[in-house]
Amino acid sequence: MHVEKIYLDHAATTPVLTEVFNAMKDVYLEHFGNASSVHSLGQDAKELLEQSRETVARSFGVLPEEIVFTGSGTEADNIAIQGTAFKQKGQGKGNHVITSNIEHPAVQQTCRYLEKFGFRITEAPVDEDGIVDLDRFQDAIEPETVLATVMNANNEIGTIQPIREIGEILADKGIIFHTDAVQAFGKIPINPETDGFQLLSASAHKIYGPKGVGILYLKGCGKDADGNPYLQPIMGGGGHESGWRSATENVPGIVGTAKAVEIAFQELEEQANRETRLRDRLIDAILDTIPNTVLNGHRTKRLPNNANISFEGVDGEALLLRLDVAGYEVSTGSACASHGAKASHVLQALGRDPRTMQGSLRMTIGRSTTTEQIEAFLADLGPIVEDLRALSQKI
Repeated sequence: MHVEKIYLDHAATTPVLTEVFNAMKDVYLEHFGNASSVHSLGQDAKELLEQSRETVARSFGVLPEEIVFTGSGTEADNIAIQGTAFKQKGQGKGNHVITSNIEHPAVQQTCRYLEKFGFRITEAPVDEDGIVDLDRFQDAIEPETVLATVMNANNEIGTIQPIREIGEILADKGIIFHTDAVQAFGKIPINPETDGFQLLSASAHKIYGPKGVGILYLKGCGKDADGNPYLQPIMGGGGHESGWRSATENVPGIVGTAKAVEIAFQELEEQANRETRLRDRLIDAILDTIPNTVLNGHRTKRLPNNANISFEGVDGEALLLRLDVAGYEVSTGSACASHGAKASHVLQALGRDPRTMQGSLRMTIGRSTTTEQIEAFLADLGPIVEDLRALSQKI
């Protein structure tokens, strides 16, 4: 059995690239000034900050002033959702928000928080593959709807949503559209011009950048075609990031983020193709060789690196622990919800029965994953599953 650690949990976080670390190290040691300071050291930091903003914007195909740096993807989600909802309600435009029933907790819990302030939340359902039902989504729209927030790709099952179609539906109604792209950003093509969203959230540590830096895209710099802001800041302070996110900017982290974004978009197609081949080998081999297994999420409309499979008759936590002892680091679902005992709300939304949900395993491939590692994992997985099933029958 394999003992050297093999990391297959890249959806939870990724290791920092050497190029990213080196870029950050130089800033920490040589350019540590506060970007708001007027002296030369502060202005050096300010220049690095704006250069980083330009790099991210250029890679993503937007304007630099449309990029806001935050402390995390979760914070970017909160600014987008709370900021828009409160602004729109304050202008008397409505109090209804539409989301999906498989969103990440950063979106799901933020929407539920809004209910304390009189907002009504509708969670549009998904089909058995985890794709938002567009007819049900459109039926949920009402005159009071001011915001829709639907993730670009699901963090647990990897299913990619029909963002462009959703954007078209909302554009006809004049409803603001936010997409949580934390898992999708830098992994699959995203087009701000054609996909129809005004707001997008991303996170550096999902693309081999540092933890503690998020990205928020604000179309039109947060203003509509008439120049009126469609959202508002949710945190008071010194007016950093053009007033959208007050707090001293994490310049070293932002410089590292820019480097990570640059590399991710330059190598997006190459990495996507390579990871897709490994993903498909992983999925096909498990479904073909291990009986009573179920793929969670759409077979092809999924992130290149994501494989989520349920093993009937096996406890997911027990499987995870056995694999960890064997040297494989995987997960049972979202790392952000792994401390609770509740069943995955994503798998529940797919209509999975409790027995199937209990044995779910998420395996996510990364830049360093090799064919040899996948084959080693497959060689060990089958016997471990068989052993756990045998043990469960004895209990």
